[in-house]
Amino acid sequence: MDKSPDAFRTISEVAEALDLPQHVLRFWETRFSQIKPLKRGGGRRYYRPADVDLLKGIRQLLYEQGYTIKGAQRLLKENGIAFVIALGNGDVAAIDAITRKKKAEEEAENTPLPAKQPQSRGLFSFMKSDSDTEVGGSNIGKGKDNKTLLQEALFELIECKRVLDRAR
Repeated sequence: MDKSPDAFRTISEVAEALDLPQHVLRFWETRFSQIKPLKRGGGRRYYRPADVDLLKGIRQLLYEQGYTIKGAQRLLKENGIAFVIALGNGDVAAIDAITRKKKAEEEAENTPLPAKQPQSRGLFSFMKSDSDTEVGGSNIGKGKDNKTLLQEALFELIECKRVLDRAR
């Protein structure tokens, strides 16, 4: 009888699924602080589904893309866990969205803030102009706040899609 996709996995189940020896998984725990299996009595490890997805991503980086452990650690630190999980799952759309979100955040950090910050009106604030009474007024081209909002919305939608796909 197969386990539920949300069930915890033992180290032997994870090692078999990833085609890795168990000692490699234990070694990776010492090198990647993001890998945190639940440890029960006697030191038995139980991996959550997110832990298994992260391990898939790390395996992809080390074995298939040829990264060193330091290179994989740096990539994980720079791009985050979601990026490595998406890489392990082969979710190109999520990888692209995470990359675009990171670029947008870097651009936002490097751009000086305007003197007056507009009051945030939520996700769809880009649809309203500053002057609702002005005929033909629009916010298009007035900074990258709109672009950043759209990229964040896209990223959230892709993440929702990924979660829904996993639930099926």
